[in-house]
Amino acid sequence: MGERESWASNNKEKDDLRYSIWNTLIEKNFAVDDPFGGISNFTGCEVAAYNLASLQVWRDAKVIKCNPDTAQIPVRFRALQDGKTLYMAVPRLTDERCFVELEKSDLESRGINLEYASTWQGAIEHGKKVHFEDMKKIDICVTGCVAVTLLGGRTGKGAGFADLEFGLLRIYNLIDDSTPIMTTVHDIMIVDNDKLPIQKHDTFLTCVVTPTRIIHMKTDLKQPKGIEWDLVEEAQYEAIPILKKIKPKK
Repeated sequence: MGERESWASNNKEKDDLRYSIWNTLIEKNFAVDDPFGGISNFTGCEVAAYNLASLQVWRDAKVIKCNPDTAQIPVRFRALQDGKTLYMAVPRLTDERCFVELEKSDLESRGINLEYASTWQGAIEHGKKVHFEDMKKIDICVTGCVAVTLLGGRTGKGAGFADLEFGLLRIYNLIDDSTPIMTTVHDIMIVDNDKLPIQKHDTFLTCVVTPTRIIHMKTDLKQPKGIEWDLVEEAQYEAIPILKKIKPKK
């Protein structure tokens, strides 16, 4: 079972939904490895990444942000193959430099295999950790999900890293309301809208890509503006250095 943070979700409805998805992935043989406790790797993740890269918005993008999970290795690999600047979040945001920057030209000049650099281990080993002030404006954000809805609702593993990442990127003006928020998931990870409502602090998806479909969301909802500090737990604040640096003084 995957590791769970001390602040992992206490929302029973979402926890039940995650366990239902994890169990279904196993029962239907769609899980590539043990899905429990993390962003689920799934059969067809390579096809989903191919479908994502077929979109014009991807072809036009120069800078991609992607989560560090195994299910999105093909997305990160494709970004590097296509010569895009790739930012991957440092797992668990344990460094004040919360993102690793990877460039195809730099990696190839050092003889680094792009496929290995696409893994989180390879990215940490061979990428450059960067401060927010040194990052380029992001054209596309790809986030890992355990379940999604057709209205753009999403949930990850329940530790809240994605919400914090998005909040930090907004605070530093690296994304805005027009930035596509995308994911790659298996079709069975799409659930009914009422099973996963979008809350005020949630970043919603604008596009879901599966091995069989590309689904663009149409909504009048507004993305949140930054970090909802009242929702940041003390354990998160203590474990994630950048939060101490930027938290507003009372």
